Amino acid sequence: MLRLQAPLPDLYTLASPDELDGRIAAARDVLGERLLILGHHYQRPEVFKWADARGDSFKLARFAADNTQATEIVFLGVHFMAESADVLTGPHQRVVLPDLNAGCSMADMADLDQVEEAWEALGAVTDLAGIVPITYMNSSAAIKAFVGEHGGAVCTSSNARAVLDWALGRGEQVIFLPDQHLGRNTGFDMGYGEADMAVWNPRLELGGLDERAAKESTLLLWKGHCSVHQRFLPEHVAAFREEHPDGEVVVHPECMHEVVALADHVGSTERILAHVEAAPAGSTLAIGTEIHMVQRLAEENPRQDGGVTRPADLPVLHDVPDRRPAPRLVPRGDRRRQPREHGERRRRHRRMGPRRASKDAGHHLSSPAMGTATAVGTVGAPSR
Repeated sequence: MLRLQAPLPDLYTLASPDELDGRIAAARDVLGERLLILGHHYQRPEVFKWADARGDSFKLARFAADNTQATEIVFLGVHFMAESADVLTGPHQRVVLPDLNAGCSMADMADLDQVEEAWEALGAVTDLAGIVPITYMNSSAAIKAFVGEHGGAVCTSSNARAVLDWALGRGEQVIFLPDQHLGRNTGFDMGYGEADMAVWNPRLELGGLDERAAKESTLLLWKGHCSVHQRFLPEHVAAFREEHPDGEVVVHPECMHEVVALADHVGSTERILAHVEAAPAGSTLAIGTEIHMVQRLAEENPRQDGGVTRPADLPVLHDVPDRRPAPRLVPRGDRRRQPREHGERRRRHRRMGPRRASKDAGHHLSSPAMGTATAVGTVGAPSR
């Protein structure tokens, strides 16, 4: 996915944090109620503090849709989140994503060409009328539109089981995009076993499956994952339990099944927040999610002795295999098409943005990048 981002002028890059804060505050005063700033839980603190509404991606999209008074909606998140808000908001509203390159590795693991090729390949070996496509919220607007056009639906991490129940009531098979781990964890939770699931690799003929597996697997799981949650391993859980025998492990369902199976609690971002807030005073928790959320939870939930778990207390995983490099920005004329490993479909140039799903809305994107890290850490519950 090509995303061209103009560099910010020195006026912003050379400004001190205090100068930037002053400019942001002045701009907010001028725009008043016309401005709505949405901050995802995973955003870094110096940015997150400006958010008018805070939540996960779907919750923030709903905030945008419900606030019809705001005409300028700034989304402090990643590309698919801003797309979702843009699809749900009205034609008088403009969604601004400050960084065009703020992408989600998971969402980028399933593009429309690949999904269309997979659908055609399945159609060559089985009846597509029996397959229901389901995509996770963490996917592009183009993928969401595809599943809608083919009788499927979009799920969140909170309602994935309900959506899969619905889908399997309509068909005999589901292709689940783009996160194999959420699909697998939900499938196990529903009572399915490994024999009922198969991973579809879009880089291989027929997803790397034989015809029988492609036709008979109840859940076809797209080979995608969250590059952050993928890093949490069973040995991290074991190390935490050895150091904190009475501690609790709370993880997101985007983690691999081997980690989810060892956790005490599994839930969406909102459920993780709720669990930390409800934990008894003095509790020690290991949180399996993005580092900025862990740091914020640590700072907002002081320990019983009055201390605060600072970021320095959170061991960050540095030596992680299969880490993907940041995308390289190149002029459009310098872009070289790479040959596909299978199929004859040529990848089409598509402008990024929700106009494919919404005729009345469009993105206005500018400014450079934000990043993520990952941590396994402990936080204490607040005194009560």
